[in-house]
Amino acid sequence: MNKKLCEKFMNVWEFLPDELTSDKKYQFKTGNFLDSYCDGNSCDSDIEKINGGCLYLFNQLFGSSDLFKSVANSNINIVEYIMIWLSYMLNLKEQSGNNSNLQYFYSTTINNNRYKNSIGGVTEYKNYKDLIDQKTYFLDMDKKIISNFYEAFKLLCEMYTNFVENKSYCSNCSQNANKFVNKYNEMNQNSVITSNNSYKQLLSTLSNEYNNFKNYYTSKGGNSKDIPSISSIEKIQSSEDTPSSSSITSKLFTVLSIFGAIAFFWGISYKYSLFGFRKRFKKQQIREKIKNIKKRMNH
Repeated sequence: MNKKLCEKFMNVWEFLPDELTSDKKYQFKTGNFLDSYCDGNSCDSDIEKINGGCLYLFNQLFGSSDLFKSVANSNINIVEYIMIWLSYMLNLKEQSGNNSNLQYFYSTTINNNRYKNSIGGVTEYKNYKDLIDQKTYFLDMDKKIISNFYEAFKLLCEMYTNFVENKSYCSNCSQNANKFVNKYNEMNQNSVITSNNSYKQLLSTLSNEYNNFKNYYTSKGGNSKDIPSISSIEKIQSSEDTPSSSSITSKLFTVLSIFGAIAFFWGISYKYSLFGFRKRFKKQQIREKIKNIKKRMNH
């Protein structure tokens, strides 16, 4: 993440605000640069406007090999920031039907030619859809989880764009940093996030971005006390790794059954061996009696 990247998102936020009106309507501005990303150079519906913003971000970050290197810093994972923004914007409205708003958008819009057009000079990906398909876990992400990631991401971007490097000044940086830490801690204590590999990786990415900003901020003369430190990500075993009580009981039953079987067979073996011993002992007694009788007869 860097200032150039965040400025692209700021351009979108200016014309596509991420809040609804009191009557639950988008507050999108009309007649802006995003129209060029819509059919007929006009974004008429809300979905078309959101699609225009999405295509703009992909174009500005992944539209050519030069942009990919200069703005995205050759980082494929930046597509996650676009997906966070897209998911959040679509989820401002209630979903209709069984599919989430992002799932519907994916099937009806991302599957069209604009997202499938090949990009020359880039070997890391084929097209925008190829990038999105590497992050399909977003399609099933819970709205509340998306909101948390979106808030943390936006706070980071505001810190980057508000920092005036040549003056070592950053308006609201300390305030936004504290908000980020609070949001990060909230997510870090959420087992739904920390037990999911994809969510945890995204949280780790944001954590690294925050630490990178702190280093950048202090290297340019900013006060390190303005940017508090954050803790490492919680290590929580997933349900796949943690044995359940039923599995423990099952394993214990199996072990006891094995020991029971061993004891049973040992008992049988002992019984038969003892029976054989008694049988041999009786034979020996009979032989002794026969010998004694023969001796008496001889005398």
